[in-house]
Amino acid sequence: MLHALSPSDFLGLTAPIIDVRSPKEYAQGHIPSAVSVPVFTDEERAVVGTLYKQVGREAAVLDGLRIVGPKLASIVEQSRALAPDGRIRVHCWRGGERSASVAWLLNKAGFAEVSTLRGGYKAFRNHVLASFAEVVDLRVLGGFTGTGKTETLRHLHELGEQVIDLEALAQHKGSSFGALGEEPQPTTEQFENLLWQALRSSDAHKPIWVEDESIMIGRCKIPDAFFDRMRASMLYFAEMPQGERADRLVKDYGRFDPDELAEAVKRIEKRLGPQHCKAALEALAARDLRTVALIMLTYYDKTYARGASQRDPSRVRRLPATANDLRGLAQRAINLVHGT
Repeated sequence: MLHALSPSDFLGLTAPIIDVRSPKEYAQGHIPSAVSVPVFTDEERAVVGTLYKQVGREAAVLDGLRIVGPKLASIVEQSRALAPDGRIRVHCWRGGERSASVAWLLNKAGFAEVSTLRGGYKAFRNHVLASFAEVVDLRVLGGFTGTGKTETLRHLHELGEQVIDLEALAQHKGSSFGALGEEPQPTTEQFENLLWQALRSSDAHKPIWVEDESIMIGRCKIPDAFFDRMRASMLYFAEMPQGERADRLVKDYGRFDPDELAEAVKRIEKRLGPQHCKAALEALAARDLRTVALIMLTYYDKTYARGASQRDPSRVRRLPATANDLRGLAQRAINLVHGT
């Protein structure tokens, strides 16, 4: 059976999803659970698209068939491997020729149920962007750099709270040093898709904890509507002595190559100031990592304090924190939220 479904209905199914767009389209952004089974390579798509514009649809379709013909068996085999029960979802960019053709092929190959996405990936993206305007009950964990907020989020999750780790989704820790030890970042488009998935998997009737962030996490931008909701939500600010935070930074970043650390320092030279930058680089060369950390904290603390000052003071709760008891910090935050 063939079905053309709205985004809500399509996403509500549990069958595997194949994305038949080109690899470049998929890399730019895709439904998080979708598997790439491209009808055309990037180069083939460009050729067919040019032919469509310059000659017409009939010529483009005919050339497309010549290209796809040898791939048909492979598409069926890949789809069967993903969906042995014969139920599968298929989409392309706008729900046009590519997904319709593959859906027809799989139906003829004996698949029990083939669902296509009406409007394609473009409709999915509209669905994703609209979802960020929905009301969500956020609790924001804040604190100066080095407070251990990511670890505290993990403790919150272990204690039964809902958590979305924005930095994990963005594959970046949110500072000049944030790319160290991480995989390449997703595009902002894919970051939005991953955030949508995380929100969709959450219980809308319970609070969701996130870390306080700037609107940019590396190269990934937090959606405006979601960022505004973060800024309007209650902030639970962890107060940890600067010395303890410096020690945490040495522990977290001291394992990285000194040249990579130096490049991270140089990236913020203009904001850090030439004198502080020079002192940090000299300390780094001498392997005095704690001094480097303290210089960095002077800059990052001022930056964070400036952002935090824009919040409504009545919506900030301060929590004492120590580096060796972040689970206790998580529990105190939960107690404040639930009034226990």
